[in-house]
Amino acid sequence: MKLLVTGGAGFIGSAVVRLAVSRGHAVVNLDALTYAACLDNVAPVADSPLYTFEHADIRDRAALDRIFAAHKPDAVMHLAAESHVDRSIDGPGDFIETNITGTYNTLEAARAYWLARGKPERFRFHHISTDEVFGSLPDDPEAMFTEDTPYDPRSPYSASKASSDHLVRAWHETYGLPVVLTNCSNNYGPYHFPEKLIPVVILNALAGKPLPIYGTGANIRDWLYVEDHADALLLVVQKGALGRSYNIGGENERSNLELVKTLCGILDAKRPKATGSYADQITFVADRPGHDARYAIDPSRLRDELGWRPSVTVEEGLEKTVQWYLDNEAWWRPLQARKGVGERLGVRA
Repeated sequence: MKLLVTGGAGFIGSAVVRLAVSRGHAVVNLDALTYAACLDNVAPVADSPLYTFEHADIRDRAALDRIFAAHKPDAVMHLAAESHVDRSIDGPGDFIETNITGTYNTLEAARAYWLARGKPERFRFHHISTDEVFGSLPDDPEAMFTEDTPYDPRSPYSASKASSDHLVRAWHETYGLPVVLTNCSNNYGPYHFPEKLIPVVILNALAGKPLPIYGTGANIRDWLYVEDHADALLLVVQKGALGRSYNIGGENERSNLELVKTLCGILDAKRPKATGSYADQITFVADRPGHDARYAIDPSRLRDELGWRPSVTVEEGLEKTVQWYLDNEAWWRPLQARKGVGERLGVRA
């Protein structure tokens, strides 16, 4: 199968690229190389004859048409997106342009290509989205997001992703474009750009800086190891039912405070401080505006229909992640100089 992966130099996209190439799929990586992208993320497969890179922006329809015509993909895996909630609070325009208009352009380019090729039966447009489109769960430990949960986005980021989801469904219903959709829980793992919670905690801890936790740290997330996510995505693009959406969760709920304390314990064991624990650096800061209280995914459709389950617990995944950051300073150190990294963003109400 030849895959066109948009956003393939980003965190989740690069995990998909690496796994797909390792499994013998041809991959065209389309990426605009914005601030959070890094071609080092795909260095392990960059020399493979199965890998091709196209430097392009999904807001550029002419570039999309050229890439479809040149590479003739069997499927699109659409991951290109602005994805940081805090940045969306400070600058929502980029999220509207990329996540909504960019998805529209990608859908239209895919539809034109699909029609020109005579509507090939095996073609798929796989849209990769987030559980944040569902909003915040009620204060009920049994409540979980399902594929039928009504959308209730609370941030510019989640609203832009909800909009893109609706566009994809509309293109399926109106034009018959063969689509599948997935909504995932919070990802973590190797190559995670150092502005998200887990890499921030690891790198701040090593630097002796405060470990910032929003509010009281009671916000709960379902954590999904990125390589598990990539495995699920490749399964859905090949075997998912047309027009169907699948929720992908790690089945690993933790509060932010629990998560940070677990990371501190792993670092205490792997690189102990001269005195005390890394947990001594935990600092509570003003909460993010509109911060959702809890996300949790019911992944039973994916499990029952396609037989997928996550392979690692959050404790196993966090230990792998911490070790990766300890071993790969040459990767993360230059990224810390990029605009906004290390700054508190998204404080405007």
